[in-house]
Amino acid sequence: MRIAVVQLAYGDEEPFEARVDRVAGLVSGLTGHDLVVLPELWAPTGFAYTRWDDQAQPLDGPWAQTMSEVARSAGVVLHAGSFVERLPEPGEDGHVLANTSLLLGPDGSTLGVYRKVHRFGFGAGEPALMEAGGEVVVVDLPLSGGGSVRAGLSTCYDLRFPELYRRQQEDGAELFVVPAAWPAARVGHWTLLGRARAVENQALVVQANTGGTHAGTPMGGHSQVVAATGEVLAEAAHGDEAVLSVEVDLAATAEYRRTFPVLADRRL
Repeated sequence: MRIAVVQLAYGDEEPFEARVDRVAGLVSGLTGHDLVVLPELWAPTGFAYTRWDDQAQPLDGPWAQTMSEVARSAGVVLHAGSFVERLPEPGEDGHVLANTSLLLGPDGSTLGVYRKVHRFGFGAGEPALMEAGGEVVVVDLPLSGGGSVRAGLSTCYDLRFPELYRRQQEDGAELFVVPAAWPAARVGHWTLLGRARAVENQALVVQANTGGTHAGTPMGGHSQVVAATGEVLAEAAHGDEAVLSVEVDLAATAEYRRTFPVLADRRL
């Protein structure tokens, strides 16, 4: 399986529409990959809270349509990162916004939708403005050579909550896809937790972070792909824009689970 992890680096001076056009062109050049992954909230930015309402769109809005078109033109499964979704009606907390990830097939169709379960901000930011998702999402990703791989979807701050990944593993996930807008101040946690989720679930972990500075917050970069053994197969530099193109051996994950069957010894 060939995976492209796109670590976008940008600042607040780049307009929303210009960034969408730039990223669409970038993804269009990544033909030949089974999966392309973009970061969390890369168009509206993860820390510019005051812009979220103005830049929110419905699930079938222009941003989603552009991402669908670029997935189809490149012929890839595209995890388009996340965007600020304007919900059809307020949720349980009374909010009409959500941090929503979109997974698209090589024909542009929607394979999965994930709304971020764990909202970052300690009462401000996401909890004050966005509804929390309530679903554990695991999706079958088609492979260009035939067959599929079962992937669990999560976003950024979710990485701190291992019970979500255990639920996904119990639902058959062999691969976790984690887009993020993780700041530089805690980037050591980002890389460590990604390896931990891989080791404890014996699953591949694909992490796409942002670089640059958003609303005065330096971003952490260090996007990475981690094998089920915890080995880091590829890692991007801190803060720089980069594309990691990585070949992963799905059979190796299955073989590792078979020869070192830790998961079979669970008692709780």
